[in-house]
Amino acid sequence: MAQEDLNRLTIDKERYAPAKGRGKGRRFWVVLCMVALLLILGAWRLIANRSVEVEVATVSLVYPSQTFSVLNASGYVVAQRKAAVSSKATGRLEWLGVEEGSVVREGQLLARLENRDVAAAKNQAVANVAASRDSLVQAQVEEKDAARALTRAKELFSQGIISRSDFDTAEARYNRDVAATAGANSAIRGAKAGLNGAEASLDYTLIRAPFDGVVLTKNADVGDIVSPLAAAANAKAAVVTLADMGSLEVEADVSEANIGKVRAGQPCEILLDALPDSRFRGLLHTVVPTADRSKGSVLVKVRFLDRDKRILPEMSAKVAFLERPVQAGEGRPRVALSPSAIASRDGKSFVFVIKGDRVVETPVALGPRLGDLVEVVSGVKAGERIAVKPLDKLHDQSRVKTAEK
Repeated sequence: MAQEDLNRLTIDKERYAPAKGRGKGRRFWVVLCMVALLLILGAWRLIANRSVEVEVATVSLVYPSQTFSVLNASGYVVAQRKAAVSSKATGRLEWLGVEEGSVVREGQLLARLENRDVAAAKNQAVANVAASRDSLVQAQVEEKDAARALTRAKELFSQGIISRSDFDTAEARYNRDVAATAGANSAIRGAKAGLNGAEASLDYTLIRAPFDGVVLTKNADVGDIVSPLAAAANAKAAVVTLADMGSLEVEADVSEANIGKVRAGQPCEILLDALPDSRFRGLLHTVVPTADRSKGSVLVKVRFLDRDKRILPEMSAKVAFLERPVQAGEGRPRVALSPSAIASRDGKSFVFVIKGDRVVETPVALGPRLGDLVEVVSGVKAGERIAVKPLDKLHDQSRVKTAEK
């Protein structure tokens, strides 16, 4: 009886063997599924993090006038009315009343040479004129006295009271006094001419502005010798250089092959390198009727229609020759980009703005076409970098790389 109970407690190995085999198989498939899942996740992360090589463009700031420009040229701002002001006399500079940038008016005194000698000569000429006038007064008095004496002599001679010789003497005295009066008048004219010459010599030592303008350069200082021909050693030929700022024009070279695209009176737009944020209206004033064979170009002069104190001679300039004048509102720059950078979904437009090594999907509001570009009313700013292609492989936060990286 006890033996049977012990036999019942014995484990049947064959009974439980199949169950043990089934547990090992199940664990194998679980491990296999986990490995496959990890591989799939790794592959997905690898694909998700893979950088897409993209072409990049920059959002531009475009002026509408660029869309109807027919030709561009480079040149410099030049004052058409410019003078190196000097003295007609030679002398030492005694006083200088202007400096660079001084605004002067026509006839304004700019400088003065030492002029004590010519001033003394002028004073002497003034005295000579006064002496000549006194001599004239004396001659006139004597002429009147001689005239009265001659009248009396005529009456007495007709009455036979005086002789013929006495009458002839009175007549000769009168004629002599008439000649003396004429000589006194001539002496006055000569003295006045001498005074005019002395005044001219004195005025030559006073250097005045020949026209309204601005002092560009100061070529001499107080104490320098100024000579109109600068023949003397260390002499200065000019004291200051003036320019009429109202005569500023842009002189630009146009290729001979393109000269047919420009004409006098054609509207232009001027951009100065020193003022890149400003554009100035211009008009083609003249085409110089000769070519420069060494450069194969023709010189044209473009007049400014807009005056600005910031415009200075010798500034570098670019000129755009336009098909038509710039209309109101077209002088304001517009933000624009290439149409190939624009993607659409559900009727809405967007672009991919590059931020670091990723792109950000950014909605944009579009305006009219500006030549090869499209105006952007809102969404992006000028200078931002955007992806151009391949847009179909991009989405928000896609990792990208550019050709320069």
